[in-house]
Amino acid sequence: MGKPIQLGEEEECLLRTSNLNFACPPSTPPIFPAAVYACESTDQAEQLLGGVADGYVYQRDGHPNADWLAEKCRKLHHADSATITSSGMAALGATLLSHAQSGDHMVISDQLYGRTSLVFGSEARRLGITVTEVDVTNLAEVQTALKSKPRLLLVETISNPLTRIANLPALAEMTQSSKTLLVVDNTFATPLGCQPLTLGADLVIESMSKLMNGHGDLMLGLIAGKERGWDRIRQTVAAWGFASSPFDCWLAERGLATLGLRVPRAFDNAQAVAELLQGHPAVDEVIYPGLPAHPDHELASELMMADTNQGGKSRYGHVLSFHLRGDATRVDQLIQATKSIEFCPSLGEVRTTLSHPASTSHRAMPAPQREKLGIRTGTVRLSLGIESIHWLTQQLQAALDSLDL
Repeated sequence: MGKPIQLGEEEECLLRTSNLNFACPPSTPPIFPAAVYACESTDQAEQLLGGVADGYVYQRDGHPNADWLAEKCRKLHHADSATITSSGMAALGATLLSHAQSGDHMVISDQLYGRTSLVFGSEARRLGITVTEVDVTNLAEVQTALKSKPRLLLVETISNPLTRIANLPALAEMTQSSKTLLVVDNTFATPLGCQPLTLGADLVIESMSKLMNGHGDLMLGLIAGKERGWDRIRQTVAAWGFASSPFDCWLAERGLATLGLRVPRAFDNAQAVAELLQGHPAVDEVIYPGLPAHPDHELASELMMADTNQGGKSRYGHVLSFHLRGDATRVDQLIQATKSIEFCPSLGEVRTTLSHPASTSHRAMPAPQREKLGIRTGTVRLSLGIESIHWLTQQLQAALDSLDL
């Protein structure tokens, strides 16, 4: 069984207005669009800019909407500190620039989002950082790679798009022994699905643009973690211009209020759709951790959070992939047949969307490498939303039935 999750203090905070310093606080947090703030004296300016005093000087260095959002996310992840960035990639970039430099070595998963592989692969090498890619589901391979004592190990809780599960407790034990920073991209899981910091990770990344916000109307990222090295992250975010927009932070804080409702519904929809798809003749294979045939099903059942309102049943995420019989031509047929489920190369919205990794997220990866990982031209990724399961299964069943087998 997964770890129990219930509406506790960390989730309850999402329903409460941020701590506002008003005699009569508004029920909804205001937006502070100011780019710059006035200082009372040179002494105050020096203290503010030096981080000695609380307050704001310049939006790039911090603003109220980002701090309110970061505090809620910090509580969700049981972190010491958290900061908001302009996108999920900005969060990853800030982590790289904060903790690695020319001459350092890094180990990364070979099953990362395409743009993540680009930044932590060729871009990192361009900066003089050596990089080793490993299959993080092969702990012996990871152990061998960590013998070089790399600066950091980067993994995804649930990999994109083949939903492999990282054994975070085992990886944390190994990275602690080698004094390596364990960085976990938790976007597919959210803190209501998994809380990597409680399992031994040092830093956790979220693309707030996805399920954390849930409405497809903003770009933000999150870095949360332990206090060690946090000043470096804060400085990097400000100096490199990775700071967030007040309006986007305001939207994301609003989106967080329904996280406890949206996540269970989307996770349950994914489970039901996975079970439907695996019996259809147009589908060669369904890849979802909630299915017993998935290679990491037992591990996912241990690591993913369980809902006490559902008898302690684990939930396995809102994303699944499946291989259609045939190639990309069959994928295009499916896209044309599912007009109500849009082909949208993103995920984590209240509506269900589908994507084609070979032509979107992993298009820059050489075909032999994609095939080695198991990403075919006929692979489709579904991000389940919160629609009624009856409607979803009806739409997908009709679309698959229409394919020319």
